[in-house]
Amino acid sequence: MKIYRASCVFVLIFLVFASAGLGAQEPGLENLVPGLKDKVVVLNIDARVREQNQRVIWQEAHQRLTMPGRPVGMNLVGVNLVVALQFTPYVKAEGENVLVAQAQIWVEVPGQGIRYQTSMQTIPLEFDEPIYYLPLGSVTAKDSPYIEITITLKHNKDAAPLGGTPANSPGNKR
Repeated sequence: MKIYRASCVFVLIFLVFASAGLGAQEPGLENLVPGLKDKVVVLNIDARVREQNQRVIWQEAHQRLTMPGRPVGMNLVGVNLVVALQFTPYVKAEGENVLVAQAQIWVEVPGQGIRYQTSMQTIPLEFDEPIYYLPLGSVTAKDSPYIEITITLKHNKDAAPLGGTPANSPGNKR
């Protein structure tokens, strides 16, 4: 099913996000044997809601350790919108890295009920290259806010601490 843009406008205007955590950080990655420790990668994820004038009205940043091929999950929950996301990095020795972005979206459309949409995209990326991901697609209506997520893949040794919810915070579910 397709989500209608006019419905998204209504949904995003009343959007109140609650951080459901980026819960797929692998437990115990910091205690890996040296051979595997070099394979650990970091996903920096910066999720935000922007108005069409580019003003950020909500933002949250996370940094998650994972292994290539292991997903990192993220849930965005609004008043009448739920977006469940998974980002899975695949790292190849030849430098042809890809990020698989999967989204499941539930939106309540007034007078029409709940609509459901899924998507999966394979995005080529390099280390330290920011990728912009719009889970609801590009919004063309002048006054409608939109969700924008920036994902950056880093080598574990190159990662610098970020703000946001620490991995061991009580609000961050694993």
